[in-house]
Amino acid sequence: MSFQAYLDAVEDKTGHTPRELLALAQERGFDASTKAGPILTWLKDEYGLGRGHGMAMVHVITKGPQISAKHVGSSGTHRDASDTLWLDGKATNPATSG
Repeated sequence: MSFQAYLDAVEDKTGHTPRELLALAQERGFDASTKAGPILTWLKDEYGLGRGHGMAMVHVITKGPQISAKHVGSSGTHRDASDTLWLDGKATNPATSG
């Protein structure tokens, strides 16, 4: 599963785009200095997210939308179309609309 696919699944599970969840996290005081544990607990308690989907959001909350280019353009199951994650909802993602 690609990093972007994890975020798309987070949207399906929570009803919020990653950008909306990022804003909610910031309202709670979560930022780049926050350890994963408190963020994962919040995401599990409020939205029922498991560790894998939660860790995708932890990355966005603590590091932003930029990811490693390691899997960009690869042919594996973890490939992503870009090294920048789309946070505004899967329905508006230009990489998947067509």
